[in-house]
Amino acid sequence: MAKRIELKSIDVYYGKFKAVEDISMVIEPRAITAFIGPSGCGKSTLIRTLNRMHEVIPGAYVEGELLMDGENIYSDDVDPVKVRRQVGMVFQRPNPFPTMSIKDNVISGYKLNNNKMSKSDADDLVERALKGANLWNEVKDRLERPGSSLSGGQQQRLCIARAIAVEPDVILMDEPTSALDPISTAAIEDMAVELKEKFTVVIVTHNMQQASRISDMTAFFNIAGTGLPGKLIEYDKTEKIFSNPAQQQTEDYVSGRFG
Repeated sequence: MAKRIELKSIDVYYGKFKAVEDISMVIEPRAITAFIGPSGCGKSTLIRTLNRMHEVIPGAYVEGELLMDGENIYSDDVDPVKVRRQVGMVFQRPNPFPTMSIKDNVISGYKLNNNKMSKSDADDLVERALKGANLWNEVKDRLERPGSSLSGGQQQRLCIARAIAVEPDVILMDEPTSALDPISTAAIEDMAVELKEKFTVVIVTHNMQQASRISDMTAFFNIAGTGLPGKLIEYDKTEKIFSNPAQQQTEDYVSGRFG
């Protein structure tokens, strides 16, 4: 079930370095929210806090509250593994497990959670997830071949199938098309729009056109200078951010004056 995410005064640290400062925003379910802004302004750092992946880095931690349907996922009694099960992540470069077949890649997350399933259930899950990632028709006759045998765009859609197979509530995408050609990019964008019918989708992108094409809400982040924390400058409906932003910094960025 898609979840509503609320960030309340979130600060993100790597040791003593504050990477992101005082972020408060609400990410709505069944919508695509895009994070845009220049390199180094904390977009990827912030998206990783949404499934507690940031903490995997030694010395990294988060202050503030991050609520999913009202539950603070950073409470002491919340298991980060459970959070990561609810919040799927797709990275910049496709990372299918190279020695695994296409089929085993899709069900790997399920198996990692120690879930036992019959062969027919596994087959159903694989078909459902690959259809959800718009990949089924391209690979249905070669499911036993290695995931690494696919093209870059297909590998990225395989990673998305792997993420949705465990039936999360939220899908995070950290620049999922930056390493792909235009045709593969279009396929991922079409799929993201379909995914929002079931999930909360958050995407980090450097591609202004992509944000304007597929997102419902856009958050613009910026940084005052090297070594300073990234901040949320403006957050609004995508149409407004790109046509009539409230902040001059946003206007300068989306019109290509910097970044």
